Amino acid sequence: MAELATIARPYAEALFKASQADLEATAGWLEPLAAVAGDPQLLQLAANPNVRAQQVIDLIAGVVGQPLPGPAMNFLRAVIENDRIAALPEIATQFRALKNARTGSSDAVVYSAFPMDAGALAAVAPSLEKRFGRKLNLTVQEDRSLLGGIRVVVGDEVLDTSVKARLEQMKVALTA
Repeated sequence: MAELATIARPYAEALFKASQADLEATAGWLEPLAAVAGDPQLLQLAANPNVRAQQVIDLIAGVVGQPLPGPAMNFLRAVIENDRIAALPEIATQFRALKNARTGSSDAVVYSAFPMDAGALAAVAPSLEKRFGRKLNLTVQEDRSLLGGIRVVVGDEVLDTSVKARLEQMKVALTA
């Protein structure tokens, strides 16, 4: 079987071209679809030859928990009828990359030892955007092993200001 990235590319590009008028709205329904489609039990159900495509579509639409617009239902139908449901998370990833390239932004994950509210994230966002030189779409994940501070990952770039990283630096300096 071809690699998922190769399978997903034409779908992501076609969806990107078709949704030029409102990329944010498309991303708003594509991300939940991709999250649901990544479930192994759903993939197993979709692979069952006794289950019709419409049953899988109805199941996914019900699990998403938000009403899906017509284009979302058409896209989902095309993906399922072409037996590409397993590629849906990769389609969403490639779509997000195309959208980010268009807007000149990047996805960034802020790892924090403690929960960060929207105010704290908004306070740190301008300095992170200045440091990385582009607009960032920030998401937060808690990582208690950091002990304190934050670690920011943007693509293959990492900014680590955590207590754990500083302790490691001190350990290296003391043992050198």
